[in-house]
Formats: sequence, structure tokens, C-alpha cells
Amino acid sequence: MAKFPAVDEQMAILMRGVEFGDKQTRANMEKELRIRLQESYQNERPLRVYCGFDPTSSDLHLGHTVPLRKLRQFQDLGHEVIFLIGTFTGTIGDPSDKESARARQTLQETMEKARGFTQQAQRVLLREKTLVEFNHSWLEKLNFGDVIQLASHFTVQQFLTRDNFSKRHAKGEPIWLHEFFYALMQGYDAIMLNTDVQIGGTDQLFNLMAGRTLMNAHGMRPQVALTFPILVGTDGHRRMSKSTGNHIGIDEPPAVIFTKVVNLPDHTFRNFAELVTRWRQEQIDQMVARIDAGEMKPQAAKRALAREIVSIFHGDQAAEQAAVDAVRMHEGAVPSDAPQYTLSQEMNLLELMSASGLVRSKGEARRLIQQGGVRLNGETVTDGVQTLVAPNGEERVLQIGKKRFLRVISAQ
Repeated sequence: MAKFPAVDEQMAILMRGVEFGDKQTRANMEKELRIRLQESYQNERPLRVYCGFDPTSSDLHLGHTVPLRKLRQFQDLGHEVIFLIGTFTGTIGDPSDKESARARQTLQETMEKARGFTQQAQRVLLREKTLVEFNHSWLEKLNFGDVIQLASHFTVQQFLTRDNFSKRHAKGEPIWLHEFFYALMQGYDAIMLNTDVQIGGTDQLFNLMAGRTLMNAHGMRPQVALTFPILVGTDGHRRMSKSTGNHIGIDEPPAVIFTKVVNLPDHTFRNFAELVTRWRQEQIDQMVARIDAGEMKPQAAKRALAREIVSIFHGDQAAEQAAVDAVRMHEGAVPSDAPQYTLSQEMNLLELMSASGLVRSKGEARRLIQQGGVRLNGETVTDGVQTLVAPNGEERVLQIGKKRFLRVISAQ
């Protein structure tokens, strides 16, 4: 019995959603992938497939799950998957989707943010079949001569033709030299991992091709590059990103995820349905056709989308409860999954908000109160220092904005 499914079956699964923006590149990559799969099938050797994720924040969002789901498909077909955390590339920051330079991070900062990455990724990937790597383990060992050697395979003109760099160059805005190094480092990752396939967003195509260039220069067989469309954020236009505040975190409470999805602009439905759900393409096409014909209201479609997305990361039961809680949150009531904090002594609200983890600091708590964004039992808080919350045998509800709740329970 063959170790892997038939090549045609694998191709149908793995090429779904692939987008390059160039027919010839797609044809080339499709041909190369088929050859690799045929060799894998004949030799019963799994392909090595990877995708890298820079820890620019401590949480993964739905945009990250697009390549993660493709990695999972490779796993389900019997191939070897590498989840690469860009602890070193994250110190520079990928300029691919930016029209200005990213703020620099230290290696310590990227390592701290990466702590929760693996656990969150395992909501999609199979824990026992996922190899986790950190690229600082080889990139920080390169010396200046090594970097010069890597750079010798590229021209400045190649970088300046990139859309984001060309726009900045036309505007006379600075393009920092260290930003050019990002593609070199990502290309070197492919060498060190000795990969068959690399996955990324369409904005990553230059970096993935840089990996092919460097692998070829090192006498290695160039990896196959598969790129996928970008998931838009909650604003409906820009790429989903925590730094721009338009993200939906996979670790957020189910009711929050549900509410954010329902509140998406109507035109984003197909983008989310095709990139994030488990739905078949025929089902998605039918829903879009019904919306266009006026047979289904966009809000009903987005509620179905919200249930599906919450179900993927939290289960069917949580999805049903999230639908109920979303209505409660809209009406200002506390959701059923709101976290609890046991109060054992008197403290003011600034201390409570900070100690409970509802905010990062007392300074943030103070700003939110000044902006009128904090409520205690439905009443707007105006003075965090003077408003004391003491154990008195009753539950109190602390609310920040429309989506963050805390049940304050008195100690027994």
C-alpha cells in the first residue's frame, strides 16, 4: 500500500487557493511541485515543508492561520512540516508589506514574544508531527564575510523593483540598508532547513524566490514556492496585523471573535470564507451568489462565518455559546466566558485592573478611565483611585469598552 495519496489527489488539495499574480510563475511552481510529489510517492519519502513566522507580537491571529492551514494539509498527506519562528529575522522585521521601516526589536524581545507561538500554532498543526525551529540558532552565527557572500547573488535593482521599496524610493523616503538583508536571511533559512517547499503570503514571493536563488548558488535543488492571498483585517482594506489593531486573535474569547467577524465589512465575506474556513469552494460560491441575488442577507452570512471560525479554534459548543454571548455583549451584558478575579482585600480600580491582567499597567488603566471607557456594574468610572472595591459578598462586573469583561468575586 502506498504511503501517500495519489499525486493528482495531493495536487488538488495543495494547489487550492495558491495565487502568484503571474501565470508563468504559477505554471512553473505547479510543475515543480508535481515532480516532487511524484518522487515522494515513488520513494515513500515525505517532503520537507516550512513556513516562517516573525514574532512581532506575542499572539497569532487569523491571518497567520492561512499558511498554517496549508501546512496542516501537507501534514495530513503524510509530509514533514517545520514551524519556523523568526527570532532573528524578527529583529529586523519583514519590509514586504510595509511602506516604511519597521521598528527594530532585540533578540530578547523576539524570544519573549515567541513563547506562546508554538502552543497557539498547535490549534491548527499536529503537535506530534510538527518540528519547531528558531532561526537565530544559525543566523546569529553568520560573520560579515558570510553576509557579503549571500549579498553577492543579488543586485540593488532587484530590490528596488519590489513594490514597497519602489513606492518609498519614488517618494524620496528612506530605504534602510538593513531592510535588504531580510530577504537574504529568509533565503538562508531555506538552505539550513534543506526544504522542498516553502509557504508564504503573496507579499512574500520575493523572499521565497531569494531562497531559491541561494539554494541554487549552494548547489542545492531550489525549493518550490507556494504563495497565498492576504487576509484583510477588520477594517476591510489593510492586511490583518496586530500592530494596526485590525486583527482577530485566535486566543481571544469566543464571543469576541464572533463579534469581530459579524462586524466585518460585507465585502470581506469571500476573502475570509476562502482563506479561513473549512467550507468547500462550491459552498462558498453558492453563499456569495445568494448574497448577490438578495436571497441571503450579508449579516446572516457573516453569522454563519463567525460560527465556523469560532468552531475551528474553540469547538462547536463554544461557537453556539459565542453566538448567545455576542448578543449579550451587544446589549452590555457580561458574556458567560468572562474571566474571574477573586478579591481578598480592598484595592482601588487601578490596582484591580492591573493585578487581574485586564490591562498591562496602571498607566493604561488610568488612561482608559480618563477616556470614559471603564464601567463598574454598568456605571462609568471617573476616578480609579477613589473608587474602592472591597469584598462584600457580591459579584461585580468590570467592563472596558464593549468587549473586555471581568467578574470580580469576593473571597470566602
